[in-house]
Amino acid sequence: MSTSTTSRTAPAAPGRSVSRRPGLRAAWMMTASGWSANQFSSLLGVYRSELGLTESAATGLVAVYVLGLIPGLLAGGPLADRLGRRRVALTALAVNLVSTVVLMAGTVATWWLLPGRLLTGLGAGALLAAGSAWVKELSGPPFVPDAAPGTAARRSGLFVSAGFASGGLVSSLIAQWAPHPTVLAYVPHLLLAGGAWAAAYGAPETAARPVSAPGAPSAGYDRARFRRAVLPLAPWVFAAPTVGFVTLPGLVHGVSGWRTVYAGIATAVVPGAGLLVQPLARRLTARHRLATAAAGLAAVVAGFVLATVVVVTGGQPVLALGTAAVLGAGYGLLLSFGLTEVAAIAPPERLARVTALFWTAAYVGMFAPYVVTLLSGPFGAAWLMGAGAVLAGITCAGVAVQGRRR
Repeated sequence: MSTSTTSRTAPAAPGRSVSRRPGLRAAWMMTASGWSANQFSSLLGVYRSELGLTESAATGLVAVYVLGLIPGLLAGGPLADRLGRRRVALTALAVNLVSTVVLMAGTVATWWLLPGRLLTGLGAGALLAAGSAWVKELSGPPFVPDAAPGTAARRSGLFVSAGFASGGLVSSLIAQWAPHPTVLAYVPHLLLAGGAWAAAYGAPETAARPVSAPGAPSAGYDRARFRRAVLPLAPWVFAAPTVGFVTLPGLVHGVSGWRTVYAGIATAVVPGAGLLVQPLARRLTARHRLATAAAGLAAVVAGFVLATVVVVTGGQPVLALGTAAVLGAGYGLLLSFGLTEVAAIAPPERLARVTALFWTAAYVGMFAPYVVTLLSGPFGAAWLMGAGAVLAGITCAGVAVQGRRR
């Protein structure tokens, strides 16, 4: 194994002015990022009914988020490795906060929603890349000498999931019962993002600074392991949950008058289940490196099979929520595996950019609901859910084969 010619200074241990748990302080930024992603989705019904937004415009605004997210991820990772995690993460959170203010202006003129959603994706993407690396490093040695193995890598995923769960639910409740929902529904995120920025501001930088001549080569990462173990399952990280809280609520019957709240509950159930399976993820990881991935894909297969039953039986609300929970469990296991694997693959000077590659591949799965919508006419939703189960099963079999070879 060759040794990098770039010498790097280790980050200083936190002083008295820094919290003993700086990773927890910085992790609230990830909750703010997850919250911003889902708060808008719960308001789509309100935008259609009160502001006259068309179905195509609403779908387009959801896609605009991804258009901002991808460059945010791909730029945020390298910038965090070069300039430092703290600077990029705090700047991205500020952009995330501003994006919510711009979305609030959409009440006055709907065209503000377009730059608002673009900025939301841009800030969230850069924050996922830089913040995930920052939180991981702050949650382990030397800042937390007694950190359990794997805890540091999974922490950002836990806090993002908490934001996914809370943002959609709170926004749906405000949209259902509060006045002026297209303004008031965004206030909780403003408070959360502002508080998270203040809490993270005092956390130290973790990225080591290069001390050798510029242009010296740095350590790479195990690209073959990333391609074999991470890339094949990454799209399922978000394909499973988005089908659970975007596609399934639209297929249920018997919730007229409560559809907004029902969608919000589904949005909370999916990442909530992902949080609940984290103790299982830790035990599986301790047994075998790929056990968490195999269990997550098996849960996704089961979720798509249940989704097929939901469609065939006429969209029973309770069964749909149970199915969403199973898909959420698969999401939680796969996200835990992905972040842990990336932390093991990437050296410190490449951690943010490799993390960004993982998140980028994962967010490709967000297009799953739109594929279902596009193809449900010629093929039918039941057949598409069954196809999802088959594809996830093939991926699971591939992971199992990789595990036996290793």
